[in-house]
Amino acid sequence: MLARLAAGLAHEIKNPLSTMAINLALLEEEWGRARDGGEPSARDKRCQKRVQTLQREVKRLETIVDDFLRYARGGEINRSPHDLVGIVREVLEFVESEDTLAGIRHHVDLPLGLPMVMLDEGAFKQALLNLFVNARQAMPMGGELIVRARREGNWVELSVTDTGTGMAAEALERCFDVYWSTKKGGTGLGLPTTKRIVEEHGGRIAAISELNRGTSFSIVLPLLVEIHGRPSESGASGGESGSPAANTEGGSA
Repeated sequence: MLARLAAGLAHEIKNPLSTMAINLALLEEEWGRARDGGEPSARDKRCQKRVQTLQREVKRLETIVDDFLRYARGGEINRSPHDLVGIVREVLEFVESEDTLAGIRHHVDLPLGLPMVMLDEGAFKQALLNLFVNARQAMPMGGELIVRARREGNWVELSVTDTGTGMAAEALERCFDVYWSTKKGGTGLGLPTTKRIVEEHGGRIAAISELNRGTSFSIVLPLLVEIHGRPSESGASGGESGSPAANTEGGSA
């Protein structure tokens, strides 16, 4: 019910925002056009600047609505067997060009032959994108993005590490809180959305960070392993209690 109400509210808000965006674009064009064929007047330039400020605010509101809608739609996942490594590489390729322009180098260590993971491809790509964008924003002067995966029994641990500004103890403690953000213009929904998506996949997420050293997020997910055969072969004899998910609160990365 909450998701349906959120979707309806978002729709009602986005319609007038779209109308505002269109009309502001027309106003910007109008104020930027000289009336006598020469340069726009000082008054026209001031009006155009104010219109551009309003355009930025409209875009920010649209982002807030979109982030809220993604968060409120929790639970709407449709999982099927997927190659986790392939999905990670696809999202890395998507952000690589922008990261390169920002002076960020990728270092990737992803194993071959990893068993499938039950994933909602679209939702999990969104979770990864949130982490990669978060890492980019933490490295305004460039740096290193390190992405690693390793298998631990019937689980896989995926770590996303940056060499950016890092977080103070309070920020680290609250980084998954809804509507809490230290970023100017941040909605405070990116990391909470990632956390929700990971947990809806039966996984866990944790973070460690140090100011001026960087941050590392660790995601632990269950693998889709062969259910037949002896327990000793499948590694399932210890049950879930022996999985990395049981100790990710310690900040494994």
